[in-house]
Amino acid sequence: QVQLLESGGGSVQTGGSLRLSCAASGATTNHYCMAWFRQAPGKEREEVAHISSDGVTSYVDSVKGRFTISQDNAKNTLWLQMRDLRPEDTAMYYCAAHEFYDYCSGSLMEYEYGYWGQGTQVTVSS
Repeated sequence: QVQLLESGGGSVQTGGSLRLSCAASGATTNHYCMAWFRQAPGKEREEVAHISSDGVTSYVDSVKGRFTISQDNAKNTLWLQMRDLRPEDTAMYYCAAHEFYDYCSGSLMEYEYGYWGQGTQVTVSS
Protein backbone atom coordinates (compact mmCIF):
# COMPACT_ATOMS: atom_id res chain seq x y z
CA GLN A 1 0.00 0.00 0.00
CA VAL A 2 1.00 3.59 -0.52
CA GLN A 3 0.48 6.48 1.86
CA LEU A 4 -0.12 10.00 0.57
CA LEU A 5 0.59 13.22 2.42
CA GLU A 6 -0.40 16.61 1.02
CA SER A 7 1.18 19.92 1.96
CA GLY A 8 1.42 23.47 0.68
CA GLY A 9 -2.07 24.73 1.33
CA GLY A 10 -2.75 28.08 2.91
CA SER A 11 -4.58 31.38 2.66
CA VAL A 12 -3.98 33.75 -0.23
CA GLN A 13 -5.72 36.68 -1.83
CA THR A 14 -7.36 36.61 -5.22
CA GLY A 15 -4.73 36.38 -7.92
CA GLY A 16 -2.23 34.67 -5.67
CA SER A 17 -0.40 31.40 -6.17
CA LEU A 18 0.17 28.22 -4.22
CA ARG A 19 2.01 25.00 -4.94
CA LEU A 20 0.59 21.86 -3.43
CA SER A 21 2.73 18.78 -2.91
CA CYS A 22 1.76 15.17 -2.39
CA ALA A 23 4.45 12.89 -1.04
CA ALA A 24 4.01 9.16 -1.51
CA SER A 25 5.54 6.60 0.81
CA GLY A 26 5.19 2.89 1.29
CA ALA A 27 4.79 0.66 -1.75
CA THR A 28 6.08 3.30 -4.16
CA THR A 29 7.72 0.74 -6.44
CA ASN A 30 4.24 -0.14 -7.67
CA HIS A 31 2.70 1.86 -10.48
CA TYR A 32 0.24 4.58 -9.60
CA CYS A 33 -1.90 6.94 -11.62
CA MET A 34 -2.36 10.21 -9.76
CA ALA A 35 -4.92 12.99 -9.49
CA TRP A 36 -5.88 16.03 -7.47
CA PHE A 37 -9.41 16.44 -6.15
CA ARG A 38 -11.02 19.21 -4.15
CA GLN A 39 -14.09 19.60 -2.02
CA ALA A 40 -15.60 22.92 -1.06
CA PRO A 41 -17.98 23.25 1.91
CA GLY A 42 -21.42 22.01 0.99
CA LYS A 43 -20.29 20.71 -2.39
CA GLU A 44 -19.38 17.34 -3.79
CA ARG A 45 -15.77 16.42 -4.29
CA GLU A 46 -14.58 17.06 -7.83
CA GLU A 47 -11.50 16.08 -9.77
CA VAL A 48 -9.27 19.03 -10.51
CA ALA A 49 -6.57 17.38 -12.60
CA HIS A 50 -5.05 14.03 -13.38
CA ILE A 51 -1.95 12.71 -15.05
CA SER A 52 -1.75 9.51 -17.04
CA SER A 53 0.94 6.90 -16.71
CA ASP A 54 2.64 8.36 -19.78
CA GLY A 55 2.45 11.92 -18.52
CA VAL A 56 -0.62 13.24 -20.32
CA THR A 57 -2.46 15.77 -18.17
CA SER A 58 -6.10 16.75 -17.99
CA TYR A 59 -7.92 19.51 -16.11
CA VAL A 60 -11.42 20.49 -15.16
CA ASP A 61 -12.49 23.46 -17.26
CA SER A 62 -12.57 25.87 -14.34
CA VAL A 63 -8.82 25.59 -13.73
CA LYS A 64 -7.48 25.22 -17.26
CA GLY A 65 -4.70 27.68 -17.92
CA ARG A 66 -4.27 28.40 -14.20
CA PHE A 67 -3.32 25.05 -12.63
CA THR A 68 -0.56 22.64 -13.61
CA ILE A 69 -0.24 19.07 -12.41
CA SER A 70 3.16 17.40 -12.51
CA GLN A 71 4.99 14.55 -10.90
CA ASP A 72 8.49 13.36 -10.17
CA ASN A 73 8.52 9.59 -10.05
CA ALA A 74 12.08 9.48 -8.73
CA LYS A 75 11.03 11.62 -5.77
CA ASN A 76 7.60 9.98 -5.41
CA THR A 77 6.01 13.41 -5.44
CA LEU A 78 2.98 14.92 -7.16
CA TRP A 79 2.50 18.67 -7.43
CA LEU A 80 -0.27 21.06 -8.26
CA GLN A 81 0.90 24.54 -9.19
CA MET A 82 -2.00 26.95 -8.79
CA ARG A 83 -1.91 30.47 -10.19
CA ASP A 84 -4.42 33.29 -10.46
CA LEU A 85 -6.38 31.82 -7.60
CA ARG A 86 -10.00 32.81 -7.16
CA PRO A 87 -12.37 32.62 -4.18
CA GLU A 88 -14.19 29.75 -5.89
CA ASP A 89 -10.96 27.72 -5.65
CA THR A 90 -11.37 27.64 -1.88
CA ALA A 91 -11.58 23.99 -0.86
CA MET A 92 -9.85 21.09 0.77
CA TYR A 93 -7.49 19.61 -1.80
CA TYR A 94 -6.72 15.90 -1.88
CA CYS A 95 -4.29 13.83 -3.87
CA ALA A 96 -5.35 10.36 -4.91
CA ALA A 97 -3.66 7.32 -6.39
CA HIS A 98 -4.86 4.43 -8.49
CA GLU A 99 -2.67 1.38 -8.72
CA PHE A 100 -2.28 -0.02 -12.22
CA TYR A 101 -0.24 -2.77 -13.86
CA ASP A 102 0.04 -1.88 -17.53
CA TYR A 103 -1.25 1.51 -18.55
CA CYS A 104 -3.43 4.14 -16.94
CA SER A 105 -5.15 6.87 -18.97
CA GLY A 106 -6.03 8.79 -15.84
CA SER A 107 -9.67 9.07 -16.89
CA LEU A 108 -10.98 7.30 -13.83
CA MET A 109 -14.04 7.51 -11.66
CA GLU A 110 -13.48 8.81 -8.16
CA TYR A 111 -14.18 5.40 -6.63
CA GLU A 112 -11.36 3.87 -8.67
CA TYR A 113 -8.78 5.78 -6.69
CA GLY A 114 -7.94 3.46 -3.84
CA TYR A 115 -5.53 5.68 -1.97
CA TRP A 116 -6.17 9.17 -0.64
CA GLY A 117 -4.31 11.74 1.38
CA GLN A 118 -5.89 13.57 4.28
CA GLY A 119 -6.07 16.87 2.41
CA THR A 120 -4.65 20.36 2.59
CA GLN A 121 -6.83 23.46 2.89
CA VAL A 122 -6.70 26.24 0.33
CA THR A 123 -8.50 29.48 1.13
CA VAL A 124 -8.68 32.35 -1.34
CA SER A 125 -10.03 35.67 -0.14
CA SER A 126 -11.31 38.51 -2.31
